[in-house]
Amino acid sequence: MSLTIEAVLQRARPVLPVLVLEDVALAVDLAGALQAGGVTVLEVTLRTDRALEALAAIRQAFPQLLVGAGTLIHTEQFSEARDAGAQFAVSPGLTERLAAAAEGAGLPYLPGVMTPSEVLLGLEYGYRSLKLFPANGNASIKLLKTLKGPFTGIRFCPTGGVTTDNLLNFLRLPNVICVGGTWIAPANLIRARAWDQITQLALEARELAASLEHHA
Repeated sequence: MSLTIEAVLQRARPVLPVLVLEDVALAVDLAGALQAGGVTVLEVTLRTDRALEALAAIRQAFPQLLVGAGTLIHTEQFSEARDAGAQFAVSPGLTERLAAAAEGAGLPYLPGVMTPSEVLLGLEYGYRSLKLFPANGNASIKLLKTLKGPFTGIRFCPTGGVTTDNLLNFLRLPNVICVGGTWIAPANLIRARAWDQITQLALEARELAASLEHHA
C-alpha cells in the first residue's frame, strides 16, 4: 500500500520537526537525538545547499524514520527530493505546477495554504490535508476555528509560529492533525551539538500532547 500524507501526519502527531541543516555531518546525530525523544517523522527543509545530502544521510542511517523534504518551491525539487530518498514533500504554498510535480514524483504531498481560496484550490486538486503557513499564534487559531465550518473533513498541520507555549492551543482544535515546528531542533542547539537538549524538547512536546489526550 502506498504511503498517504494522512498516514504521515497521523504518525508525526503531535509534532513534525522542521529541520534546517547547514552541516551534513550533524544530520545523523540530530536524527538520533530526535528519535530518542520519540520522533518518528521529520522534515528536512531545502533551504540549504546540503539539504538533500543531509536527507539522504538520515534515510540511510535511520531506515525506520519517515523523512520528508520541505520548502519545495520549484517543480524540479520534487524529483530531486524523491531521488535523495524523501518519502513525502511539503511546500509553503500551492500552485498547479507544484501539485503536478508532486504527482509526477509520486510523493505524498502537504501543500501550504493561508486563505479560504487556497483551501478551495487544495480541494480542487484532491488534497484533504493541508499545511497552514505561516501559523501566527492566536490569529491562526481563530482562523482554524473559522475554517472548520465550511471545510468539514479538511485537516491542517499549522507550521511557522508554533511553540511550546501555544502547542496545545493548536492541538486542541479538531481540524488540526499535528503541528510543524523548528523549535524542537533550533539552529543554535544543532550548531552546539546539544543533542540531549533536543531530545528533551521532543520529549516535552510529546508529554504536553499526551496530557491533552488524557483529558480528551
